[in-house]
Amino acid sequence: MEKQTLPNSTTILVLGILSILGCCCYGIPGIILGIIAIIMAKKATAVYNENPELYTGFQNVKTGKILAIIGLALSVLYLAYFVFLFATLGMEGIQEMQKEIMKQYGGA
Repeated sequence: MEKQTLPNSTTILVLGILSILGCCCYGIPGIILGIIAIIMAKKATAVYNENPELYTGFQNVKTGKILAIIGLALSVLYLAYFVFLFATLGMEGIQEMQKEIMKQYGGA
């Protein structure tokens, strides 16, 4: 019997990577992609555990799940930081802080 690739193993890995990158966009895309990747990894793990000798690609599922957890944690931290800044400085304060950073590094 020929081994087949575990369903969605590559997709889970890609979503895990994208969840880490998504934390830079105020955290929301990273949270969404991380949750989707973790749910898909849970389903793929259940399929793999039923008949491990039939499937390959479980390493991608494990790696993708780990990356999704890291991306989810980073996204939650970044979102909490942004909410903290918004609550303490307000939108005008955040814009002023960004202008100061741009001046410091030779921007506009």
